[in-house]
Amino acid sequence: MDSSFLFGISTMAYILAMIIYITYLAFKKTQIGITATTITIVGFVSQTLAIIMRWKEFYDLSQMGFLRSAPLTNLYESLIFFVWCLILAYLIVEFRFKNRSFGAFVTPVAGLALAFIDISGMTKEIQPLVPALQSNWLLAHVMMSFIAYATFALSFSTALMYLILTTERKNEGAYIFWTVTAGIFVIVLLAMGIDFLAFKVTVKRPEEFIKSFLFKASFLNPSTVVKMLSWTVASAMLFALWKYGSVLKRVIRAFNISDEILDEITYKSIAVGFPVFTLGGLIFGAIWADQAWGVYWSWDPKETWSLITWFVYAFYLHSRMIRGWRGKKVAIVAVIGFVAVIFTYIGVNLLLSGLHAYGGLE
Repeated sequence: MDSSFLFGISTMAYILAMIIYITYLAFKKTQIGITATTITIVGFVSQTLAIIMRWKEFYDLSQMGFLRSAPLTNLYESLIFFVWCLILAYLIVEFRFKNRSFGAFVTPVAGLALAFIDISGMTKEIQPLVPALQSNWLLAHVMMSFIAYATFALSFSTALMYLILTTERKNEGAYIFWTVTAGIFVIVLLAMGIDFLAFKVTVKRPEEFIKSFLFKASFLNPSTVVKMLSWTVASAMLFALWKYGSVLKRVIRAFNISDEILDEITYKSIAVGFPVFTLGGLIFGAIWADQAWGVYWSWDPKETWSLITWFVYAFYLHSRMIRGWRGKKVAIVAVIGFVAVIFTYIGVNLLLSGLHAYGGLE
């Protein structure tokens, strides 16, 4: 038994837990909720053991020391660690607030990340570190960045739930915002799944999938008919979510989740993640960059988007603590912040070039 086997168990556990949490949200049966939590814990334990085993495998292969052998050196490993942090944060919230309904909104984020691993075809092999990564700053910079990303993902889920519960009118800006945001997440995942089924056989290298085939089976298809059909179906899905979004609100409201609790979790998640991201993501990253490339800041695309992400969450905290913003306005900022996180983490790696290209799919 190796780390890949345990990662496989955790992947199946999280996806199964996602389905059961959504079922729990729909039927409100206590036993279903307990089953979902149990499966999530099993997946978390399996993933924890897998990370430990992969760390040892990397250490045996590289003989570079314990800290430099942290399994955080490529996109696959970082996604795995992000999911681990996210599930840990969710379990803490579930046991702290005695409410399992959050799982129906948090586990899909984990499921999306895990599905992306297989859909994109990224390599899962342990690879030697490039010289720029051979530093003790690797563990602090990358680990703290992904701990922050996980707290931001949690705040995204609770902020989205807050918007669902507090918006009434279909022509309200906040209502339109959350339906479009949630709809786009679902549509993008479905489109990537179609791409995977259509082009997986023809892809020679993993990075070719994203850079050459993303959305080519749907929205960017050479066929005008397929392209128009794809946009029509996507528009219909967004319209359906906008039209019947109140149903989701009634389901969530049935679990007696208060707006105040959701707002509190969103704020506390960002309040924890922001200083961790500031120290680990920006300051430690700058120190590492100086050691690796001789300059603290070079306006590399990854650095630039990390700074943009920092400004979004700084604006959230400033607006809430100094200007006294509450409710829908700061919830929208929290959702926008996580969109910036996704592009900083994945979009920059796959679509732009720079000093952080080693985090891509190669």
